[in-house]
Amino acid sequence: MKTILININGEKVSINIEMIKHQIACHPSWHRTRLSKELCQKWKWCAPNGQLKDMACRKMLLKLERTGQITLPPLRRESPNSKRNHSIKRVPYITTPIECNLSVIRPLKIIRISERSEESALFNYLLSKYHYLSFRNAAGANVKYLIKSNTDIPLGCALFSSAAWKTQSRDIFIGWNQQQREQNLNYIANNARFLILPWVTVPNLASHILSIISKRIKNDWLLKYETPIYLLETFVDRDRFLGTCYQAANWHHSGHTKGRTRNDSKHRIQASIKDVYLYPLIKNFRQRLSDGC
Repeated sequence: MKTILININGEKVSINIEMIKHQIACHPSWHRTRLSKELCQKWKWCAPNGQLKDMACRKMLLKLERTGQITLPPLRRESPNSKRNHSIKRVPYITTPIECNLSVIRPLKIIRISERSEESALFNYLLSKYHYLSFRNAAGANVKYLIKSNTDIPLGCALFSSAAWKTQSRDIFIGWNQQQREQNLNYIANNARFLILPWVTVPNLASHILSIISKRIKNDWLLKYETPIYLLETFVDRDRFLGTCYQAANWHHSGHTKGRTRNDSKHRIQASIKDVYLYPLIKNFRQRLSDGC
């Protein structure tokens, strides 16, 4: 039986293609969601809190169909996520320029976003409109923060999600081998988006936010996923930014990327080179990332 390794949201998964084809052929009435959930149950593919990794499984099935390895049941309706990705609802917010010392707007309110809340809609809209990478839906594990002043005025957003599958400078810094990385990558979170709104000019604000989040994200992640994290990473586009706020918040500059994307298996996609910054959340992070929790 044909078995392949496939990378889904930073997790390398062994997939039996023939077994998937068999399930599709034997159950023609199953829709894609039913197929995905049944496969998760067969593979015991669950998050630490027991929830089926249904969305990751569906993403994997779509990958297999795009490469011609399987044929999925026809769509019964358009995915609600596709509409949400292309049409993020506009939310009212204050755009009055803020130019002051940090002490004036402290203590900051760092709000962990829950899905389908008013803060979530604002978070999505602000990132989609003002971040240079824009924003769609965060796939896989993620924690979102909306940052407000002490008077509830929005100042920025921060998104942490699944770690990059392979980054040479990070992996050298940790000192793990390929097998350890594949087993323990889920103990790293990636600061995938960080935004200070363009009308906010407050010296040291960005580094102050990073310092606050770095002290609480380990507990926030554990609360949401029942899985610890031991290290944070981020990638700073050196053509756009100097990484000053990460340096001021004591993140470690471990090196830079090679100008490829995570989907560039044939080395054909040219991407901007990014500086790699890391922030250990515990003292013995190397041992934990090598041995697992």
